[in-house]
Amino acid sequence: MQKPNYIPLVLLGIVAILGVIPGFNSVPTQIVTEGINSGDTAWMLVATALVLLMTPGLAYFYGGMVNNKNVISTMLQSFVAMGVISILWVVVGFSLAFGSSIGGFIGNPMDHFMFKGVLDGKPWSLAASIPLVVFAFFQLKFAVITPALVTGSMAERINFRSYVLFMILFSLFVYAPLAHMTWHPDGILFKLGVLDFAGGTVVHMSAGWAALAGALYLKRRKSHLEASYFPPANIPFVLLGTGLLWFGWFGFNAGSAVAASPLAASAFATTNTAAAAAGLAWVLFDAAKGKKVSALGFCIGAVVGLVAITPAAGFVTIPNAIFIGTVGAMISNYVAHLRSKSTLDDTLDVFPCHGVGGMVGMVMTGIFASKGVNSAVVDEGLAFGQTTLFVNHMIALVGVSVFAFVLSYALLKVTDLILPLRVTEEDEKSGLDVSQHDEFLIEA
Repeated sequence: MQKPNYIPLVLLGIVAILGVIPGFNSVPTQIVTEGINSGDTAWMLVATALVLLMTPGLAYFYGGMVNNKNVISTMLQSFVAMGVISILWVVVGFSLAFGSSIGGFIGNPMDHFMFKGVLDGKPWSLAASIPLVVFAFFQLKFAVITPALVTGSMAERINFRSYVLFMILFSLFVYAPLAHMTWHPDGILFKLGVLDFAGGTVVHMSAGWAALAGALYLKRRKSHLEASYFPPANIPFVLLGTGLLWFGWFGFNAGSAVAASPLAASAFATTNTAAAAAGLAWVLFDAAKGKKVSALGFCIGAVVGLVAITPAAGFVTIPNAIFIGTVGAMISNYVAHLRSKSTLDDTLDVFPCHGVGGMVGMVMTGIFASKGVNSAVVDEGLAFGQTTLFVNHMIALVGVSVFAFVLSYALLKVTDLILPLRVTEEDEKSGLDVSQHDEFLIEA
């Protein structure tokens, strides 16, 4: 048994009570139906469900790669994000990300506090054919998976309660501002002309830099210090997770067209093509170095391809996607190799895969974005002889990297002052499944 802690339950209770108090419980007066397209709405409901599926997929992907003493704890860190972030998003997260802009950095937290005006509000300006509530819940699924991605870098040594606190702080102070800056028409990155179709910057770069901060702050596992090798607990779990991620990513990228349109079809096609190219590139790059083709390698490569195409999915051609997937996988493979030779203990290579993959995708968008694919492109990429978009992407890449890393590191410090981030050496040795949750995968 651990020391009782009533604070989280009390906080949830307060939120629950707010949900039935007049003034906080926004009862619709008249739900907007004008301009709503049933086909677009149906597709976006499906896409929203597909994106949610990615988080259980990530749980299997990460859970299969850790050692068998930490499978349940690692998977739970993804699943609990579906609970915590879903409530946080309804209370204030959506408003911070998509409320009226405050200086181009953050949304007004009171605009949609407790989802005020969401069920009966006018559709989002850039998604005019679907109800606002569908757009809000589609965006929620992105907010859910982002902090879950971070967990892979701190796996096997992070205190569960501290992780939950960090996840909340990260979502409020890193994810929501980046979403606002990038996707809100009044956001500073949006106004700069930065193109991020489905979250290469907002999701993957932010998660990747937060993961690097986490790995540095929590320092090395005892097994890493001792150079002890523990094989992945369950590679079939990794294969299953990859399949779920690949499948769900069609909602992630094609859904970001926010309509059942030719643009959604184009993003669907580039997504699949980049994943296929990257999975092959990873194992072929390994083979060129004298390694055997591995299931783990193909899975990691495919996910890197999905990451790299994410910001570019609705802006580039299908043949471009082959190049983006191939280059993204080879660069991430090389960075992961360098990481393995260093003292950095990023447990599941989140920074090399998501951070670097997201940055590669951002650069590639600045090179290959085309008006022919998406009429919303104002300045075309470097490949078309224009430099404005590419330069703006390089400025944003540096700015987002500094913002995400520095703020994430500061939030880790704050979290550690409130609740110790690192488990004890004894708990780490016994495994987080038992020490944090009194559960285990296999009986000894």
